[in-house]
Amino acid sequence: MSGFLAGKVIAVSGAGRGVGRAVALAAAAEGASVVVNDYGVNIDGTEPSSKVADAVVREILDAGGSAVGVADTVTTMEGGQRIVQTAVDRFGKIDGVVCVAGILRERMLFNMTEEEWEGVVATHLKGTFTVFRAASALMRQQKSGTLIGFTSGAYASGSVSQANYAAAKGGIVSLVRSAAAGMYKYGVTANCIAPIARTRMAANVPMQLQEIGEAEDVAPLVVFLLSDRARHITGQVYTAVGGKVAVWSVPTEVRAMQTDGRWTPEEIASRIDSEIGQEKLPILEYLAKMREAAEAGSRPNA
Repeated sequence: MSGFLAGKVIAVSGAGRGVGRAVALAAAAEGASVVVNDYGVNIDGTEPSSKVADAVVREILDAGGSAVGVADTVTTMEGGQRIVQTAVDRFGKIDGVVCVAGILRERMLFNMTEEEWEGVVATHLKGTFTVFRAASALMRQQKSGTLIGFTSGAYASGSVSQANYAAAKGGIVSLVRSAAAGMYKYGVTANCIAPIARTRMAANVPMQLQEIGEAEDVAPLVVFLLSDRARHITGQVYTAVGGKVAVWSVPTEVRAMQTDGRWTPEEIASRIDSEIGQEKLPILEYLAKMREAAEAGSRPNA
């Protein structure tokens, strides 16, 4: 390896499996000391265990790297603080945090319980905030650092049976962009990655994806964003899938219509279709294909 992160201290949440594990191993291989955080739960957030984080720590140590495990939840302020504080206590500082931790609790919106909503939002969105909050306080003082969140295409397209997950992932994008704006003057960057990779969570996607890679395909982009070579990059959303890295657009006004004074509902109804219309929502087109495929006994591509 090239030592891209030599001397840096990085904390990775959700680092026991999948993309988080790949990031932790890659960061360690590039010279970083790594805090491996994983609550060790099932995909629905149940049955926590420290074995998952400990196993990745052993992999790093056996390869000659430097790591420590933290089997704590990111859903509390105390948990996020302990992850960051462990980096400081063990390695003397914190240079970057990568928030990958997540769970799934699938349910149609009209059947979703408060517990199913709150558990997913707490792990993804609040879990990103708790770690960002603890790390940013120290990064502000040292005038450097990197915050990386993980989102999903579901934040932009929506989801049929994962409204909780899609809402949390959308919140993470807004959190990252707000962090980029708020921490800019302190020399701290914040970016977001939407991976498409074979993981236990991706196995629950109810469609045949046209593009999919491996967890290890995502790690190089994360390593780059954590490095000194990426100090000029902030507030961005990137996709990493297989051999492709892509940047997403920032939402902006597309078309507008004007009236003198205040609109009436009747006037809007008479003009909206011809003047501004609506933007395509790909998931609705996919649902139409799903219905057609179901009638034909096949499975559509995304």
